[in-house]
Amino acid sequence: MIVRTAARGDLPAVLALLADESAVTDPASVQVGAAYETAFAAIEADPRNELLVLDEGDGTVLGCLQLTRIPGLGRGGAERALIEAVRVRADRRGGGLGRLLLARAIDRAREQGCGLVQLTSNKRRTEAHRFYASLGFERSHDGFKLVL
Repeated sequence: MIVRTAARGDLPAVLALLADESAVTDPASVQVGAAYETAFAAIEADPRNELLVLDEGDGTVLGCLQLTRIPGLGRGGAERALIEAVRVRADRRGGGLGRLLLARAIDRAREQGCGLVQLTSNKRRTEAHRFYASLGFERSHDGFKLVL
């Protein structure tokens, strides 16, 4: 298994992972529209953003997450890392792949000088919450969203 920065060619596989977390979606069936192309280009161009993928070793993407470093004045001016869009392909969960992917993201945050790693997760994803707790994440805040 390889954890690496996503390339443009990985975009259909990443979108397939994000499309339905309870089923395996064929990346060939995913339409990559202009908005996704623009978003990927922005992530790729921003040195504070990384889209990481878990590659089986043959180019097959089995997992993904976005890691964003955020500068701030809290915590003594330390940057924090935000982890979003964490997915492991539905038929490959439970075998340590998510642990490998998150460990690499946490290592990257540490290497980049972050003093804190935070993530959000939908309240309905109780299995994911247990997984994050097993990695040492603690519930600390309630999040709010405003769809624009």
